[in-house]
Amino acid sequence: MAVTRNAQKAHKDTAGTKLYGSPSWMELQLESSGFGPIAGVDEAGRGACCGPVTIAACVLPAASLPKLAALTDSKKLTPAKREKLYNVIVDQAVDFNVVHIPAAQIDARGIQHANLSGMRRAVVGLAYPVGYVLSDAMKIPGLTVPQLPIIGGDAAARCISAASVLAKVSRDRLMVELDQRYPGYGLAGHKGYGTKAHSQAIEQRGACPEHRRSYANVAAAHAYWEATQP
Repeated sequence: MAVTRNAQKAHKDTAGTKLYGSPSWMELQLESSGFGPIAGVDEAGRGACCGPVTIAACVLPAASLPKLAALTDSKKLTPAKREKLYNVIVDQAVDFNVVHIPAAQIDARGIQHANLSGMRRAVVGLAYPVGYVLSDAMKIPGLTVPQLPIIGGDAAARCISAASVLAKVSRDRLMVELDQRYPGYGLAGHKGYGTKAHSQAIEQRGACPEHRRSYANVAAAHAYWEATQP
């Protein structure tokens, strides 16, 4: 298919650039070839050691959206800008779906399985029928619609960038809630990532139910806590 053969060119043309609220070259080609609507898919929290991995799928209108002019990879945005864009995306999206895969499932099946399972669930759970799926780097198993994984897709395709923001903000908000449920670990600050202070908190308190026990840093810190118990 032409769009697949031209994918690398499209990626080079758009990767690392601001999208200014407009669809990327790749999205425009897909729409004009009759493959729309297009869903973008991305995750947040893959590298954390506490809390879920969160995956979002997002379908945006084909038209330019000036209010999303600042949209890019969510990791390049400040928390305040992400929150602002999140509200705009929710307001202007044709459809979106956010899925949280909990720590227990990550421990049971591994982060890769959890990530791919969540991506499939995010797409399948969309109420709006889509004609094509663009994802950040990973091919999603079990989809019945055509798809294209793009390395660096969260900075190259508007729909993936939007999904990136939805996933990141949704997960960050959940981690603030978990911080209230499990105080003392600093989850609202580091959002479950493996900082020195986080490891020290586990050593002092033991792991909470939201920690990924299969991760080496969590296992080591929890073992230290167990060894200090009377």
